[in-house]
Amino acid sequence: MVENYLLTVAGMTFVTYLPRALPLVLFKNVQIPDKLDKFLSLIPFTMLSALIFPSIFGSTGNVYSALGALTVCVFASYRKLNPTLIVLLGISTVYILQQF
Repeated sequence: MVENYLLTVAGMTFVTYLPRALPLVLFKNVQIPDKLDKFLSLIPFTMLSALIFPSIFGSTGNVYSALGALTVCVFASYRKLNPTLIVLLGISTVYILQQF
């Protein structure tokens, strides 16, 4: 019984590690064009934005407080403030706007 679990875990480890390691081994000497490299570097930010943005307006129960916090956070991000400070500013903005 334990052997089955160990074999299952070993198999899951292999199929998880293989897709990550294989491109590194196969393409280690391939030069990526600058435009493609720039495009690929923007994908994580794009995906995170696509996942988070729709839920912003439904998170507070009040569209106006969510929009206010979004505005404050975008401005603070543009000013390149500390991410922790940006989160705290967003939470504070929602709290203040919910009081009115």
